Amino acid sequence: MAKRKDGKETKQKLLDVACRIFAEKGFREAKITEICRRAGANVAAVNYYFGDKESLYVAAWRQAIEQFITSDILPPEDLSPTERLRLAIYRIIQKTLIVDEKGGYFRSLELMELANPTGLIDESWNELIAPRKQELLKIVRDVAGPTVPEEAVRLCAMSIVNQCRGFTLMQKGRLKSFDDLPLTPERAEQIALHITDFSIAGIAAIRKQTTTTIDE
Repeated sequence: MAKRKDGKETKQKLLDVACRIFAEKGFREAKITEICRRAGANVAAVNYYFGDKESLYVAAWRQAIEQFITSDILPPEDLSPTERLRLAIYRIIQKTLIVDEKGGYFRSLELMELANPTGLIDESWNELIAPRKQELLKIVRDVAGPTVPEEAVRLCAMSIVNQCRGFTLMQKGRLKSFDDLPLTPERAEQIALHITDFSIAGIAAIRKQTTTTIDE
């Protein structure tokens, strides 16, 4: 029993350290020897538990995504579309704050993958993130109304996601060109309110433009 427990702890330690190293250096620059050394494990442990570096990277990504994405991000159905959007945005930003305080690495891994795509996490991304994308699209559709074209709705959702991503990446110390304030709960709420108000105004302008086009 003790041996099995030790093995489980070693595997988890490797995974935790791998998240940190991959987030710091990216897939290509991260070294298995460094991960094992910092995890206090034998180099052969990665092959034993994960198979290879690529599989370890995918496992680290899945852990980071699962820490970030939880069911409590989605707002209740009985709220108005505007309130649902506001709450969804706030929970995305708040989740970044909570996960980072617990040692989460989703945003840093995401930044590294965006800068140097590996193609290794496509399956995990589609499995875990794609459903959330559809849920956000539904909220944006409800805010926009039936007259706004589907492509415009998708672009609005993309804009919202990138606003959230931009603010949270700045708060992680990588992009401080506009905002030097720490991501406190109060700041998270302020950012969420701004993104929501900005996005709703933009969606309203698109809806007005669409309605005017139809009337003409």
